[in-house]
This record gives sequence, C-alpha cells and structure tokens, in this order.
Amino acid sequence: MKELLEVIARNLVEKPDEISVTEVEDERSIVLKLKVAPEDMGKVIGKQGRIAKAIRTVVKAASVHENKKIVVDIVQ
Repeated sequence: MKELLEVIARNLVEKPDEISVTEVEDERSIVLKLKVAPEDMGKVIGKQGRIAKAIRTVVKAASVHENKKIVVDIVQ
C-alpha cells in the first residue's frame, strides 16, 4: 500500500523528491502518513478535500485482501 500511495502522490505534486510515506502497523490497522512539500499540500488535498478522499478510496479498494483497516493521513 505504501508504494501505491507514493505513486499516486508523485503524479500529483510538482516536487516529487520531497514526498515521504511512513507506515505504522498494529494488530488491526495500518496507518500511512503522507508528507509532501508545503506548496504541494493543496494539490494533494484538492478543493473541499476531493482529491484526498479519492486517494483514500483507491488505497482502501486496493487493500481489500488485507484483513486490516487502512488509514491515510496527510501530514505537514
């Protein structure tokens, strides 16, 4: 899932070298923390959070085979 999130984010931002994705896993869930450059934050979130919601939907759909809840956090 980490790789999928990186690929999606790299195609949205202008500074793909500043992307970092960290993965925190426990028994029931996986939290993916996406960090981008401050000037690219709007491109990842989108108007009214539509792009962020779409990213979360794609990652959630791709993780159907895992028995864990996937959470995508966009952090500064």
